[in-house]
Amino acid sequence: MGLLSLGTPYSWFESRSYCDHVKKNALEQLYHCFEAAKNRSDDKYFWGDEVEYMVVHMDSKAKKAQLSIDEDHVFADLADEKICDERDVSYHPEYGRFMIEATPYRPYDGDSLSHYLYVQENMDTRRQLAQKYLKDPDAVLISLTTFPRMGTDDFTFPAAIVGGPSAKSLFVPEEITNRHVRFPTLTANIRRRRGCKVAINIPLYKDKYTRKDDELDPTIPFNRSKFPYSDAEAGQGAALPGHIYMDAMGFGMGSSCLQITMQAQDLKTARYLYDSLMNIAPLALSASASAPIFRGFLADQDVRWNVISGAVDDRTPYERGVDPLPGHGAKGNIKEGKPVIRIPKSRYDSVDQYLSDPSDSFNEESYNDLDSPINEEAYKTLLSYGFDSTLAHHFAHLFIRDPIVIFNERVHQDNTKENDHFENIQSTNWQTLRFKPPTQFATPDQKDQPGWRVELRPMEISITSFENAAYSVFFTLLSKAILLFRPNFYLPVSLIEENMVTAHRVDSIIKDKFHFRVNTESVKSDAIIKELTIKEVFHGSSDFEGLISLVNKAIDSQSKLWSKEFSSSQEFDHALGKLKVYIKFIGLRTSGEIPSTARFIRDFVIKHPEYKQDSVVSDSVSYDLLEKLVKLTKYERDTVAEFFGPELTHDLEAFQFI
Repeated sequence: MGLLSLGTPYSWFESRSYCDHVKKNALEQLYHCFEAAKNRSDDKYFWGDEVEYMVVHMDSKAKKAQLSIDEDHVFADLADEKICDERDVSYHPEYGRFMIEATPYRPYDGDSLSHYLYVQENMDTRRQLAQKYLKDPDAVLISLTTFPRMGTDDFTFPAAIVGGPSAKSLFVPEEITNRHVRFPTLTANIRRRRGCKVAINIPLYKDKYTRKDDELDPTIPFNRSKFPYSDAEAGQGAALPGHIYMDAMGFGMGSSCLQITMQAQDLKTARYLYDSLMNIAPLALSASASAPIFRGFLADQDVRWNVISGAVDDRTPYERGVDPLPGHGAKGNIKEGKPVIRIPKSRYDSVDQYLSDPSDSFNEESYNDLDSPINEEAYKTLLSYGFDSTLAHHFAHLFIRDPIVIFNERVHQDNTKENDHFENIQSTNWQTLRFKPPTQFATPDQKDQPGWRVELRPMEISITSFENAAYSVFFTLLSKAILLFRPNFYLPVSLIEENMVTAHRVDSIIKDKFHFRVNTESVKSDAIIKELTIKEVFHGSSDFEGLISLVNKAIDSQSKLWSKEFSSSQEFDHALGKLKVYIKFIGLRTSGEIPSTARFIRDFVIKHPEYKQDSVVSDSVSYDLLEKLVKLTKYERDTVAEFFGPELTHDLEAFQFI
C-alpha cells in the first residue's frame, strides 16, 4: 500500500499548506537518490512477488460469508523477525482491515531455476502461516480480487454501522479501514481535496430481469441524512442509471491483486524494461481477469482496475473537466490562489509515457502521444539536476499530484538520508507500472541495497497459490527474455490506453483484440501494428512468434546454467518439466481451453439455482460461491478438475503442485 509513517497526520485543510514544501524536498531527495545510484551496474536479476489475501468469516449454519474485520491482530503476531527469517515470509498491512499483504522475506534469484520452483512453496507457507494465527475458527484466508457483497447489508463480521466520518459512505462502515491513522486520513483527504465523495459507476450486467438502463439502483439509500451534504450526492448525479454505484475508497483499495518487481542490472536497462512492459500490462490484466461482481451485482466487465481508479480519484471537477454537482465547487478544496490544470486521469491509472531516451533506444518521441501534463517547476528543477528530458518528464508528471497524507513529525527531513517526501508522491501514483529508484544509500559498492527496479502492477489475484506462482514466474521469465533478446515492443501509447479499456470487457481474454507491434526485431524501425487476440499474442500468429515462445527461448538459453543446480540430469529434467507446467497453464488459459477466473465465477452465479436472472448476487449465492473457491484454495480434487480441466489436473498431481 506504500509508505506507512508514525505520527500525527494533517487533515487536508492543514496539509495543503505544506504541499509545495513536500514537493520541493521530494525533488531534492530524488536527486540524491540518483546521484548515489546512477552509476550502479551489473546488479543481479533479483525479483519478488506481492500477494494480497482477504479474511472471510464463513457461517455454514446461516449460509453467510462476511469480511472479517477483527483479525488484524495477525500483524502483531507475525511481526517476529525470527519467524519471518526462518520461514522466509513477511506480512504487511493493507487498506482493508480484512486484508493481509504477504511477500517473501528475501528476494528470489532470477538466474536460478530452483528459485522459480520455490515461489509456490513460499506462497503456500505465507497462506498457511497466516491462517494458523487467525483466532476465529470460521475465518478463512482466501486470495480473492473482490468480495462479492462488499457494500451490501451486513457484510462484515462482526457487524458494523455504515457511514463513518472519513468516507461518509452510504454503503461501508469505518471499520473496514485499517486502524493505522494513515488510512482513514487518506480516505478523508481524498474526499476533502476533491470536494465531494468519490463516485464509481460500473456498468451493470444485463440479464432477463435486470433493472432497465434508465433506472437508478433501488438499493441506494437516497433519503439518508447522516451527512446531508455528502449523502445527497448520489441523487444529484453521482450515481448513474444502469450502473453499479460505489462511493468509497474501500471499494477499490479493498480489492486484492498480484504484483511482481524485478531488479535490472542498471538504470538504462531498467528504463528499457519499463518501456517493454507498458503494453504487456493490459494483456496481463486481461489474462488474469477475476472480478465480475461488485456490491452484490454482476458487472458488465471482468476486472477491478477502473474501480480502484475511481476509488482514489482526488481530482476536482475542474481538473476532471466536468461540471460540479449542485452546491459543489469546481475546484473542490484546493488552496485558494493555487494554479489548477486539467488532469486527464486519476492518480491510479495506466502509465502515460515511455522512459527511455529516444536518442539512445528504440523509443521515438512520436510514440508518447498522450496528453501527459507535468509540473513545470519540477521539470525545470530536474533538468537542472542533470536528468535527461524524458526522465525529467516522467517524474514531473508524477508531481502534478498533491501529497495526500502529511505527518506533522515528518515535515522536516534530511534530504541526503531520508526519502519519505519522495515516496509520499511516488507511492500514491498507483499506475500499471512503477519505476522504482534506489535510495541514497544504494551506491555502486553497496550491492546489499536494492538497485533500479520495475514493478508490474495490473494483475488480478488468483484463487490458488499455483496460479499466482504461475503468473509471477511467467511474467518474470518474460521480463528476463526481454532483457536477453531485446525485442522492440514500442508502439504509440494511445494504443496501449485503448488496450487497457479492452482488457476490462467481459471475456476479453478470448473475445477481443489488442493492439500489438509485430515487427519486434531488435532494431529501431517504424512500428507495424496489428490487432491480435490474447491467444495470438501469447501463442503466436503468422506475424508474431508469441510471448510463450519468447519465454521458452529464455528457458532454453538458461538450461546449461540451470543444470548445474542439480545433482543429476534426471533431477534437472524433472525440475524443468515442473517449470513448464506453469507455462502450460498460461497457455491453456490464454487460449481459452480453461476459463478465466472471472468466467468461472460468472458462470457459477448464473447457473446457481437461486439466481433470479436479475444480476443480483444474493447472500446464499455468494456463500456457495466462496465455499467452492475455498475448496479450490485447498485443492479439493473434484473442484480442481472442474476448474483446471483433466489434463492440467493430471500435471498438477504428477509434479506434486497439489
